[in-house]
Amino acid sequence: MEKKILIVDDEPHIRMLIEQTLEELEDEGVEFLAAENGEVALSMIQEENPQLVFLDVMMPKMNGMEVCRKVKKELQIPGVYIVLLTAKGQEVDKLKGQEVGADVYMTKPFDPEIILSKAKEVLDLP
Repeated sequence: MEKKILIVDDEPHIRMLIEQTLEELEDEGVEFLAAENGEVALSMIQEENPQLVFLDVMMPKMNGMEVCRKVKKELQIPGVYIVLLTAKGQEVDKLKGQEVGADVYMTKPFDPEIILSKAKEVLDLP
């Protein structure tokens, strides 16, 4: 099965940073997809079926919480692991993330090692 990671952030340098963090996974056959807003992300999740989505919360058109809620609660798309990434680290924000169905809630700035190890764990890579 093809393994795909979708990286969603409205900041191009953040998308690039996450992709660079994960680039060694390309050797394992992982394909990277990117989206710059929530609307594009939602359609890519439906079309491409990524196993893992790194999803920024604060974005134009549709925020990460809305995308996560639609994927997990409304559409109930199976096999999509969502990591919400945000600058908001308050407990209330983490609870909102859990309510919409996020698998993990990480605050920025994030530790690249944690991003990489989470990707390997979710995709079952060595």
